[in-house]
Amino acid sequence: MSLVSLKNCHALFAEHFHLNIDSLIIKPLQHTVVLGPNGTGKSALAAMIAGHGELLNGQRQVASNVAWVSVEQQQILIESEKQKDCADILDIIPIATTVEEILLEGLRSDDIEKTLLTRVISVFALKDMLQRAFRALSTGETRKLLLAKAILSQPELLILDEPWDGLDQQACADFDALLLEISTQTTFIFVLNRFSEVPSFCQQLVLMKSGSIQWQTPVNNDLAEQLTHISQLCHMQQPDLVLPEKDSDSFAPHPLNVDAPLVKLTNAKVNYAENTVFSHLNWIIQPQQHWQVTGPNGSGKTCLLNLITGDHPQCYVNDIYVFGYQRGSGESIWQIKQYIGYLSNAFHLDYRVNCSLLHVVLSGFFDSIGLYQQATKNQITLAQQWLVLMGLDKQTATPFQELSFGDQRLALIARAMVKHPALLILDEASNGLDDINRLKVLALIDLLAREGRTTLLYVNHHQEDVIPSIKHHLLMTDFNV
Repeated sequence: MSLVSLKNCHALFAEHFHLNIDSLIIKPLQHTVVLGPNGTGKSALAAMIAGHGELLNGQRQVASNVAWVSVEQQQILIESEKQKDCADILDIIPIATTVEEILLEGLRSDDIEKTLLTRVISVFALKDMLQRAFRALSTGETRKLLLAKAILSQPELLILDEPWDGLDQQACADFDALLLEISTQTTFIFVLNRFSEVPSFCQQLVLMKSGSIQWQTPVNNDLAEQLTHISQLCHMQQPDLVLPEKDSDSFAPHPLNVDAPLVKLTNAKVNYAENTVFSHLNWIIQPQQHWQVTGPNGSGKTCLLNLITGDHPQCYVNDIYVFGYQRGSGESIWQIKQYIGYLSNAFHLDYRVNCSLLHVVLSGFFDSIGLYQQATKNQITLAQQWLVLMGLDKQTATPFQELSFGDQRLALIARAMVKHPALLILDEASNGLDDINRLKVLALIDLLAREGRTTLLYVNHHQEDVIPSIKHHLLMTDFNV
């Protein structure tokens, strides 16, 4: 008996991406890990097993009780909840969906395993947020909720696409222990970019290339040796990295007062009703003073960044000084954004415009989502150089939504860096990147920081994603009350 049987399958995704799987068999408790560079079809394979994509030919047989957690599910859930914010247009009083309602949706009370419910609430630290509105969660907390919901449904087959992305270190450790516990009852398919995240209990390795399975093997007694072999199959020589020039017509200007701090927050605070995210935060960012911001999910890292960018409504009730402007003194949001290059998980999920890849990078010159201004010839040339640097020059005209998540991430990183901003804010920038592209991006970020015109503000949960230029550290738990 097999939980998954794919034979001579040809499936179509996003109009242009073709997946060709000659054969893939997954038996009960044959935990399978799918690896490969960005854009090779890892997530498409997971989606096809979950029943998505247009099957043009072949046989797809999958167990009936399947749960699937991916960025796509996270995006769909967030979008559906956002639609409730528009309910007042229809003269309907919007009622916010609570975390508990989403967690238990579709489950009958008789079907809920009480011990498991207690376990997932503990592992994903959901107890204090069950009655909170879903829309108040951070992206990391949203991912925890989706994982908890999938596990609580007790599926026969659980497909996890980059499940550790966005989780803090403690959550990762607790999640690992839970996966090991339930691995004797539930069969897993993991889609991973980081070889370091391959679970010790996996039974089969699959390597994707160009929409097909390049190589697959059962796991023997030396998993590390097999992963080394796959790494060699994926290996690419990194060329010497050189940043494209700064555009002379449209670029991030110098702050109004070059001798003043880029950012100064005095006694900053963010709270929602009875919930205080952080308080008593005093912080000064000087030019060329690179900072790393750390803290567990929900500690306020993204809220803090959004206070600086002006994307958080409470930025106007706080004492914030940015690039020579006092917040709330009549400055426009665009006057602030011209100094900033920005990428976060939430920004990636919100980048729904399906413009071409070239236009995505060009939009960084104008701080827009999508391109609505005429780019100069020089800007087009520079954007193309960034795409070459990211290895995306063959996909210049490809619509953004048709790219893999990892390739989308690379494009948005180029967008954030294209104007050599005064302040580059990167929140979990390497999520979704394979090991080779991750190392390239880390090197590019460090190169931009060492260039001397950009100050770096960096948030990440992975200890191995080190930026050598960063010498300063802000721990958000110091300001949680």
